[in-house]
Amino acid sequence: MSSHAILPRSFTKQYPVAARAHGARIWDTQGREYIDLSGSAVVNFIGFGNDTVVQAMAEQASRLPFVHSSQFTSEIAEHFAAEVLDFAGPAFEGGAVFFTCGGSEAVETALKLARQFQVETGHPDRCEIISRQQAYHGSTLGALAVSGNLSRREIYLPMVREFEHIRIPYCYRCEFSCELGCDDCGRKYADDLRHAIEHSAGRAAAFIGEPISGATLGAVAPPPIYWPAIASICKEHGLLLIADEVMTGFGRTGRNFAMDHWNVAPDILVAGKGIGSGYAPLGAVIVSARVVDALRKGSGMLIHGFTYNAHPVSMAAGSAVLAHIREMELVQAADSEHGSIGQAFMQALHLLEEIEAVGDVRGLGLLHAVEFVRDRATREAYPAALKFSGKVAAAALKRGVLTYPMQGSIDGTRGDHILLAPPAVELDRLLEAVHLLGDAIREASDQAARS
Repeated sequence: MSSHAILPRSFTKQYPVAARAHGARIWDTQGREYIDLSGSAVVNFIGFGNDTVVQAMAEQASRLPFVHSSQFTSEIAEHFAAEVLDFAGPAFEGGAVFFTCGGSEAVETALKLARQFQVETGHPDRCEIISRQQAYHGSTLGALAVSGNLSRREIYLPMVREFEHIRIPYCYRCEFSCELGCDDCGRKYADDLRHAIEHSAGRAAAFIGEPISGATLGAVAPPPIYWPAIASICKEHGLLLIADEVMTGFGRTGRNFAMDHWNVAPDILVAGKGIGSGYAPLGAVIVSARVVDALRKGSGMLIHGFTYNAHPVSMAAGSAVLAHIREMELVQAADSEHGSIGQAFMQALHLLEEIEAVGDVRGLGLLHAVEFVRDRATREAYPAALKFSGKVAAAALKRGVLTYPMQGSIDGTRGDHILLAPPAVELDRLLEAVHLLGDAIREASDQAARS
């Protein structure tokens, strides 16, 4: 029987009780300090303890805590939507934003929007969403249907409708010879989408993908040609392109949105996590003018909604977070090539490559992953039963460092990595945490060698 009233994520784990947080650190009720090297779960970007955000939320709650979107809009929602569209760039001029309570709800909304767009534009047979293997898009049944994370979806497969999943570029373990370079491989992976569209026989409505892979594969950026090729194929065949930027959006990779690295504008952009930086439950679906116009000129309504979409207090939090990102130039600070924090963080991470168990360090901005191998020469993974990434996370936790361990990056079962996504603050603490992480990897490696 559980000793707590709350249903835990795991009955086999003892959770410390968080008491307070500031900057890149969290303290538990025992007074122990943790450096948040994972941004909790790639959420915290501006740092904890921002009084301006808290004050904005309190003022909104005292003035107007809630209205239902079927009856009212609110000044703060209209204001924040305009700010988000501006932040998303010229490609979304004339578009619109649908706010949710988080990333899973936002993905669910995007899938429904893609379907409704096709119906409104005279293509009622288009109902399939093509996605990628080794990807994760959320925990709702619709989001799980387009996800490729084996451990998170396997038990629910009898409950979801399955569509086609294509291969995902994974340069460290590329399936091609690479003799003609990354652009050639990128085109080959993109061509999988063309084949999947042909296989759908006119039923494909959209393609969804993470610009840079999230937890499942661990911060893998594709070859430069990949996303432009994907966008071209979608346009050629009448599919909407949905970019899942729940993890990568709002500055995390050193750009406003990760798609900006390749100058690709999706039809629908999904955001979450960093949009509220953990201060309030918040997600967003940023919709291009073409999609908005289809609904406006068609049925004139969105056949979808949530009780708490565009919640005024969450809107106030998001607006204050975005203002802080802009004022403090945190997007620029997160840039791994030129940013004051992103570049130093990346350089520190690459020093971990001297550790024998580290096979690959990869990522952009403040979204990175460290992949572990038993043999660096052959890139042989640790046995899945060893749960090596979990051992690293446990050793890091002993040292007061929070990480995001994952397993199954190779095939859903084998392959260990940890995802690292700290806030863009307290660089000295982040560098200290990377040093401690190195000690944790060595400890886990020594344990594995003895087992």
